Amino acid sequence: MTDKIKREKGYTKANFLKGLFVENPLFVSILGTCPALATTKSLEAAIGMGLLFTIVLICSNVLVSLLRKLIPEEIRTPSYIVIIATFVTMVKMFTNAFLPELYSTLGVFISLIVVNCIVLGRAEAYASKNNVFDSFIDALGMGIGYTLAIMLMAIFREFLGTGAFTFGKIFTFIPEVKLQIIPKGYEISLFQTPVGAFIVFALILAVIAFIRNRKAELKFNLDKQEKIRKAQEAKLKAAQAAANNGGNK
Repeated sequence: MTDKIKREKGYTKANFLKGLFVENPLFVSILGTCPALATTKSLEAAIGMGLLFTIVLICSNVLVSLLRKLIPEEIRTPSYIVIIATFVTMVKMFTNAFLPELYSTLGVFISLIVVNCIVLGRAEAYASKNNVFDSFIDALGMGIGYTLAIMLMAIFREFLGTGAFTFGKIFTFIPEVKLQIIPKGYEISLFQTPVGAFIVFALILAVIAFIRNRKAELKFNLDKQEKIRKAQEAKLKAAQAAANNGGNK
């Protein structure tokens, strides 16, 4: 029983962490790029987008998992889209009522969560085949992974594009604070444009690809050395066996 619990805990941890690193929706699967490029001009906007996205993803995953045995195969995809659209509408209305600055900043990209490949993809690939708890953990990991990814892009874009980090401009329930790091006049306004978004995205992908390739190369070299070592040990054992047989004769 204890081993089973340990295995379940290990699976839950791996299920959560895969969305952060191994299967990160943005930097590994390259999904959800449209809002990632459009809503990362500021760190506040990226946090807001990430929170709304994660809420929709968790709610839709949980409901799809609950209804997975009731929805006929023939209408599965349209049903999932209706479920996702329902939660997006609720989130949109809530944001408009209580966070109007966030609503006006994100604009149409809140509605576009409906057709976000990540949300529908997790519903199709995971929630429709797994229990509610696992689907919740999967959605939580993917949502946090996506949020961290767009936050990373926003940090570079806001820092290089404006030379400062501003808080409280979108989330008006906190005092507005501006941290000016780069002196005015030295910022690179290019990074506040779509071109800058593509540049930052490409550079991050390049760094990730470099790290992954280096890890793969190191693993290949270690495996090669291990094979050579085993081959040498096998030859040595064969030589010793031959010498022993010769001595016996």
